[in-house]
Amino acid sequence: MGGMGSSGGDAMEPSDINEKTQIVGRQIWRVVPYAKLYPGRVLAGIFGNAMARFFDLMPFVAIGLAVDYFTGGLAGPDIVQNFVTSFGGDPAVGYGILIFLGFFFLAIFQGISEYSWQTLGYKIQHDLRMDATKSLIAMEASYYDMRQTGQIMAVLSSDVNQLEDVVSDSSTSIIRIIVTFMTAFLILVLMSWKLAIVLFGPIIFIVPIVYWFSTSVQRKYRKQRESTGDITAVLENLISGISVVQAYNAEAWEAERVNRESGAYRDQAMGASQDRNRFIPMIYVVAGIAFGLLVTAGGWLAKEGEITTGQLVTFLLISTRMTMPMFIFGILVNQLQRGEAAARRVFAAIDLEPTIVDNEDAVELLGPIESVEFKDVHFTYPNTTTKVLRGISFKVAGGQFLGVMGHTGAGKTTILKLLMRYYVPDSGEVLINGNNINTFTLASVREAIGFVSQDPFLFYGSIRDNVQYNMVAEESDLRRALELAGALEFVEELENGIETMVGDRGAMLSGGQRARVSLARALLKKPSLLILDEASSALDAETERRIQENLLSTGSGRATIAVAHRLSTIRNANEILAMVDGAVVERGKHDELVEHQGVYASQWTIQTGDMAGM
Repeated sequence: MGGMGSSGGDAMEPSDINEKTQIVGRQIWRVVPYAKLYPGRVLAGIFGNAMARFFDLMPFVAIGLAVDYFTGGLAGPDIVQNFVTSFGGDPAVGYGILIFLGFFFLAIFQGISEYSWQTLGYKIQHDLRMDATKSLIAMEASYYDMRQTGQIMAVLSSDVNQLEDVVSDSSTSIIRIIVTFMTAFLILVLMSWKLAIVLFGPIIFIVPIVYWFSTSVQRKYRKQRESTGDITAVLENLISGISVVQAYNAEAWEAERVNRESGAYRDQAMGASQDRNRFIPMIYVVAGIAFGLLVTAGGWLAKEGEITTGQLVTFLLISTRMTMPMFIFGILVNQLQRGEAAARRVFAAIDLEPTIVDNEDAVELLGPIESVEFKDVHFTYPNTTTKVLRGISFKVAGGQFLGVMGHTGAGKTTILKLLMRYYVPDSGEVLINGNNINTFTLASVREAIGFVSQDPFLFYGSIRDNVQYNMVAEESDLRRALELAGALEFVEELENGIETMVGDRGAMLSGGQRARVSLARALLKKPSLLILDEASSALDAETERRIQENLLSTGSGRATIAVAHRLSTIRNANEILAMVDGAVVERGKHDELVEHQGVYASQWTIQTGDMAGM
């Protein structure tokens, strides 16, 4: 149900809605199509709530009729009189049973209503979260460059939960208000239209009060929701980087940062609370006026004989019941305003549309990647002006090893990101098997690639979970991948072996162990193209040498592209590219580049201290 169109500006904070004129914004109504997926629960919720409201008012009518009976004789419709006299001829018993039945059926139908709306809310909550998640994970890498994880998490958790509250609570409140008012109005008009006017007349003044409240508080609720995301983002960064915080004695500084964000939330919440607590007393004032007039006018009409004592009692009892819907209405508007603020962010996430997608005529990449080629590729990152790649050209065939070196910021990793289609070149072509990479579907290209990033990411779970990520593998294949990655030895030494939990982001393993587990994950795919982005930077020289021997001895048909600062990693490459400021300034084999006495040779000398030590 996602992908309905992206909003302008920051898609997580749409600004195309006039916050000062809408009591209930347009975004919250977009929950309705999700509810339509579960018509049985919607109908059960509506029917149960309507019946519950009917039986909620029935005892008050019965009490009024009982009062008339005790003060003057049987009253009310014939069906009621027949019912109350059918219990041994004593109407008092009949009225008691009638009141009991009202409460009994109220309990049953209220339970049906609550269960239907609550379970509907949970289902919609799940559907919204899944649609938002699917939209977010389909977005290209550039989308996340300037966004904090905590902000996105706030949308998927607290904002979605807020909409679940709207469905489960607000929906039943709306029905409760409508049915209670309609039923009460009908009963009271039939008893005395004059008293009905006295009771309902002042309620008209609630409309401008509600309008003032909704337009005043909406912006504050939106800011409050945004502040919630800011707090989550700061706390997520703080907890993730706690070792750095402590290493730099930054506890007080981080506490102040949390204090600022939490203070912003506090101020927004207090502002909304101030408006809300002006609104509620206004409801009390209107209710007080209505009930005061009702008692005065009702007493006068009773003296004049226009209504019976029982009817006046019923009027007064139902009037007290009318108090609750008025306050529920105030709470409802308050909740809908919160829901609108959350809905904007949730549906902004659902509406996201990635810019990097399959072409309409894209086909599956069948078979292995036999060659990769860059043809005069230029690239600039979004929202920047500095060109990162300047006319990059190279070709790697199956079984060959291409090494890429250069200083930080030279554009090495960017080459790999273009191969993974995280970004699209400004100009030039990236070719796979002689065809433009856009010819093939994203999924099929990435399926053929094994990728190891410079910051190996491990998910919370066991080593097995991380190596076997999104794959089904035989135990022998799993063991072979660990062996090729140089990880089998240390894994077997762990108390729980491959079932050892790695902790959040792999925190229970060393940097070198994380790198080897990440490499094993890539090798388990048996890729036809292996991409290594500083994959061995955390490894000691001996481990790196053994892994290289493993890869070279088993990768006869596999193309490998490795980015490295440590030149020993790419020394045995069939070709090495030396990059400076986004351009290839040297290319060739290791020996050729050392003899050339250029950028590569200079870096080799720095790392080895001896040019002859080749």
